[in-house]
Amino acid sequence: MTELLKVLVVDNGERALDSGLSAELAEMGFASVTAPFEAADEVLALMPSPAAVVLHIPRQASWSERRQFLDLAERLRVSLSLSKTPVILVNGSDGAGAQASLLQSELGTRILSNAEL
Repeated sequence: MTELLKVLVVDNGERALDSGLSAELAEMGFASVTAPFEAADEVLALMPSPAAVVLHIPRQASWSERRQFLDLAERLRVSLSLSKTPVILVNGSDGAGAQASLLQSELGTRILSNAEL
């Protein structure tokens, strides 16, 4: 039996009932851990090799909050570049279908590239 690939989902800690990224990831066969923005580095340190990091920008985020997520994305892309771990930005204002398509595209690529190794 193969181990589930793990995805770290980072949000602002306010989880709406209608934003089910964890459920979408589970349907795609991924285990996920959701952590608030402030704990992202600590949680990531406990996950030795995540399949991806998904940054979920809240629907009603202010400009400064969006900027924080973008800065975190850039920093994580640099620090995770050697492991080729994708950092995916998901906008809360996108519909669930758009988020699912983005996740499927990004994570499907990850699975295929790992299978080739």
